[in-house]
Amino acid sequence: MRPPSLVLAGLWALAMAARPGAGAAQASSVARPNVVVLVGDDLGWRDTGVYGNTAIRTPNIDRLAQSGLRVEYAFGTSPSCSSSRISILTGRYPHSTGAEDLHMPLPETERMLPSYLRSHGYFTGHMAKTHYGPNGERQFQWYSPETAEAFPGFLDSAGTRPFFLWVGFHDPHRPYQPGAVANPHSPAQVAVPPHLVDTPETRADLALYYDATARMDGAIGRMLAELDRRGLRGKTLVVFLSDNGAPFPREKGTLYDSGTRTPLLFSWPPVIHAGTTYSRGLVSTVDLAPTILDLAGAHPATAMQGRSLRALLTAPASYPGREYVFSERNWHDCDEHQRSVRTSRFKLIRTDAYTALPLCTAADIGASPSFLALRAAAKAGRLTAAQQRLFEAPRARIELYDLAADPWELRNVADDPAYAGEARKLAGVLQEWIEQSGDFPAEYRVRDDNTDRITGVQFTSKIPPMRNLNVPPPSRRWGRPGPS
Repeated sequence: MRPPSLVLAGLWALAMAARPGAGAAQASSVARPNVVVLVGDDLGWRDTGVYGNTAIRTPNIDRLAQSGLRVEYAFGTSPSCSSSRISILTGRYPHSTGAEDLHMPLPETERMLPSYLRSHGYFTGHMAKTHYGPNGERQFQWYSPETAEAFPGFLDSAGTRPFFLWVGFHDPHRPYQPGAVANPHSPAQVAVPPHLVDTPETRADLALYYDATARMDGAIGRMLAELDRRGLRGKTLVVFLSDNGAPFPREKGTLYDSGTRTPLLFSWPPVIHAGTTYSRGLVSTVDLAPTILDLAGAHPATAMQGRSLRALLTAPASYPGREYVFSERNWHDCDEHQRSVRTSRFKLIRTDAYTALPLCTAADIGASPSFLALRAAAKAGRLTAAQQRLFEAPRARIELYDLAADPWELRNVADDPAYAGEARKLAGVLQEWIEQSGDFPAEYRVRDDNTDRITGVQFTSKIPPMRNLNVPPPSRRWGRPGPS
């Protein structure tokens, strides 16, 4: 990678000097920040105090938000663990990485963020959950299966070099056991979303999820305290987000906001004003890798499909954000081929296969008390309309939701004449993105299910082989325009 230009460095110094209290020494010290990315595993966007959950205890995450910038409308490119993480680290959409399915490793030809940063003088490390395969793991210089306990050792290894650390927490992923925290959450206090059945079993399940989230919050607090102790907090950009939605029915593994929307916090005291909230536009996690490269003084790789968010961090009041964000759902225990586009008000989901079958529920969720409570209520004929949506078959090819009126995405208005224009417009926007980003039709790169869509039972732990690998060239993938 080329070193940062003198012009870029000069502009950055001037920008820092123009801030109240910022001197030339401070400007030079933040020109190439250390970066720590904290990734919750299956954390729903609503499930921290700073995002409005008053029952869950996340004081360290909340303080991190208070020290910097909270993004209100942030979205991942996939509701599935490995494909989401690889997308974030490559700055590319899952279908473009060649690792769009759960457990698919990063192809040998693909390069991730730590490789670019390493060539630019950064010491790079990762912790705990990786889930990007051997090629991805080799692109880091340092690894520990622990998180907060290993953090001092990582900082010692970095020495005086700028560092990049990816922290892949295992929490709050299933399975859950009591005892995650000394003071457990009360099932009576949890917030039960409308698509779940409000039973003692569901509430106990949610309380254990809250406990796992609080355990992660404690580790985050210890890591931030270590940065403070070493005087590194002001030199370090800390980013917090989730890879996908919470591990509950109609959340993780779906293209509803409960599956793709993520908390997103940026804290960098010398640059980002404390207590800032950004809600003017939409933000996609595909933009995180090019942002970090930009801040490191490197040029984002031409292969990256994301764009730098540097202006969001330095001038959020004027940053426009994205008009559209895109997400996709591929194989995750069951095969799906779904694509979505979201605006500030509307969400359109297109399902190109398996519409005769119910929406797939991931295997770990299918074995959960929350899913079993839903199945029991379904057998007894006691599901509400909101809960019944999970088992709907056949499914519509196109779903459209008016999020201003229906934030839980329970009423498909695609066939409502009042929304016909919006449905046509967003369908066109989605198809344009599909073609421009190099996506493939649903009949290619398919796998058999290994989990039953109705009962949630995983009938084999093996991942079925991928079929129909010979995707046609772009000129022959999508047909030709018909008469208008």
